Amino acid sequence: MTARSKFWLITLSALLAIAVTLALGRWQLSRAAQKQAVQASIDEKTGSPPLSGPALASLPDPAQEMYRGVSLRGRWLAERTVFLDNRPMNGKPGLYVVTPMKLEGGEAVILVQRGWAARNFVDRTSVPTLDTPAGVVEIQGRIVPPLSKLYELGGTETGLIRQNLDIAQFRAETGLPLLAVWVQQTGAASEGLLREWPLARTGVDKNYGYAFQWFGLSGLIVILYVWFQIVRRFIYPKRA
Repeated sequence: MTARSKFWLITLSALLAIAVTLALGRWQLSRAAQKQAVQASIDEKTGSPPLSGPALASLPDPAQEMYRGVSLRGRWLAERTVFLDNRPMNGKPGLYVVTPMKLEGGEAVILVQRGWAARNFVDRTSVPTLDTPAGVVEIQGRIVPPLSKLYELGGTETGLIRQNLDIAQFRAETGLPLLAVWVQQTGAASEGLLREWPLARTGVDKNYGYAFQWFGLSGLIVILYVWFQIVRRFIYPKRA
């Protein structure tokens, strides 16, 4: 291969690498813009006045009000409580406690993520003792997406301790008129449960970080090309 052919091969390779890294950087910026829009919507819903139980029950599409606050009055259906396994909080493994609440003033029932409890690793069949108030209670919370589904063996799970909980399946199992929406109870620890839920964040900073890396790599390719193919040839023509 002649020196001229080698020069053009290196040039074309550098141009291709620069084009690819710039495109990847711009793509990360576009993803960041999308996530910013989603985060703005989350922040807007979080700052909106909380919905009452009747208002929540009348929502045609609860997903449109995701992360909005709610103020619910009703009765716990404690006998239908389910403990979801392998759900960490603050880095510790444990159980999410989910209890249906029958909303006051109607027949609607909603699943509430009441909080987190530590797991008994000595007797894995045991569940924590909860202080579930009887009678009408009032709780504060927010509308949240369905819990992430964990890997499970076999078919649909039943029993107190489960890996996953699907509203439609639980509705068929219990016969309860469950609304197609999840509520996460907020507030200080009580009833033997922690409620230090992670904040809803879209992770836009990661995309900016990735974009910086791609643009930085693109700049590095330019610097190396200029040095080895232009500056070095000018300073050390015989070595080039």
